[in-house]
Formats: sequence, C-alpha cells, structure tokens
Amino acid sequence: MKTLMLTLSVLAVTASGALAASVSNKDSDVQVLVVTEDGVKREVTVDAGATVEFCPSGCFVTMPSGDRETLSGSETLDIVGGSAVIK
Repeated sequence: MKTLMLTLSVLAVTASGALAASVSNKDSDVQVLVVTEDGVKREVTVDAGATVEFCPSGCFVTMPSGDRETLSGSETLDIVGGSAVIK
C-alpha cells in the first residue's frame, strides 16, 4: 500500500510539472516577454528561432507588442513580427 501511495504521489508531481506555456520566436531578433507569476515580475528572453517554456501554473504576460494576456500554463505562442499569436 505504501508503494502504491508513493507511486501515485510521484505521478501527481510529474504530471503537474509537465504543463507549461511555451513560446517560439519566429522573428530574427531577440524578443522579451514580461511575465508576472504569483505577483513577481520577470523578463523572459527568447532568442531568435528559440522556444522557451514558462508559466507552469498560470501567469500574466506582456507581449513584445505591449499586448497583455492571461495564460493558464498550457498555451503555445508564436512570436511573428513582434506580435504573439496564441495557439
């Protein structure tokens, strides 16, 4: 029984950590997102052609264009022409 409970706990932690928003920068310039999670702001730098995961449990994000969005943590974004497109 203890082994079953330990296995379920590990699966729950693994599953909850697997969700995160991701952003792919399709532009040729570095792009910066301002991400606010749990009241803490930070900048997420995305190099040209790179994909970055962030926001595992929901956040507010300011896109390079200045647009603001609320994310749940499971979205996929593409930055094209300085604007983010949420898929």
